[in-house]
Amino acid sequence: QGQWVESGGGLVQPGGSLRLSCTHSSEDIARIPAVAWYRQGPGQQRELVGAITDTGVTRYTLDDVKGRFTVSRDTAKNTVYLQMNGLRREDTAVYYCKYPADTWGQGTQVTVSS
Repeated sequence: QGQWVESGGGLVQPGGSLRLSCTHSSEDIARIPAVAWYRQGPGQQRELVGAITDTGVTRYTLDDVKGRFTVSRDTAKNTVYLQMNGLRREDTAVYYCKYPADTWGQGTQVTVSS
């Protein structure tokens, strides 16, 4: 039984960009019905950011990321991405990815600060 692994987080200035990566250690992402990105900011509940289905359809649940964040995937690399542009301080959070029914991975920390 594998696990979800996120990477690509870091410290970025407001207005900057980051691309997060997500893979599964033992599953073929192309066969998974949907992979979702979540985030949990300091003192906040975890929230769903967006997702991509096995047919490549994307959906975003947070109005304030629409137009700034993009979910995509590269099945050859078994990786799902979260491209984040125009980052704001309120985007500071630990970001996670997974199939909704799976257990949580370690996440990757994104800090937006000057």
